[in-house]
Amino acid sequence: MILLGLTGSIGMGKSATARLFAERGIPVYDADAAVHQAYGRGGAAVEPVGKAFPGVVTADGEIDRKALRQKVVGKPKAMAKLEAIIHPIVGEVRTRFLEEARAAGADIVVLDIPLLFETGGDGKVDAIVVATAPEQLQRARVMARQGMTEKEFEAILARQTPDSEKRQRADFTVNTAYGFAYAGVRRRNSQGAARRRRDHGD
Repeated sequence: MILLGLTGSIGMGKSATARLFAERGIPVYDADAAVHQAYGRGGAAVEPVGKAFPGVVTADGEIDRKALRQKVVGKPKAMAKLEAIIHPIVGEVRTRFLEEARAAGADIVVLDIPLLFETGGDGKVDAIVVATAPEQLQRARVMARQGMTEKEFEAILARQTPDSEKRQRADFTVNTAYGFAYAGVRRRNSQGAARRRRDHGD
């Protein structure tokens, strides 16, 4: 089974690109969705995150993501504490997804992971797709999101591998600048592909 890693910086259209694969019948693991589920009512992360960051659990028993973001964005120690809680939880969801895909006989799956490079996940997949767009469009998309401030956006960018480096390390890139009717795997990155063949001993 081929593991195809999908990533892209905030505002680059990664989630919409993941839907392009899903529409073609390819199983997609969505790391963001796994986090949302963990933060939702009854989610596995609610109790431990609530204890680590008092005041972020709502009256409905779910994590207030805006409140949590204010406590961790731009604060490396707080972010590390949060990641130590959420990564194992999300990892279990990913493991179950892969087990189910193998059992179903899937030839290829997509792992939609925002921090693929930052967490070393690029070494655990067979090929990498990076969603990309011009910086101005990226910023406009993010600033249109409800509750996202300029300061928070810059802090998130500071934690992410630069788009230029992502594209260099990718096997394929998807340009989302022209809309998703146009978007697709348009160009193979020979540098990224050659590097991955070396890493896998091919």
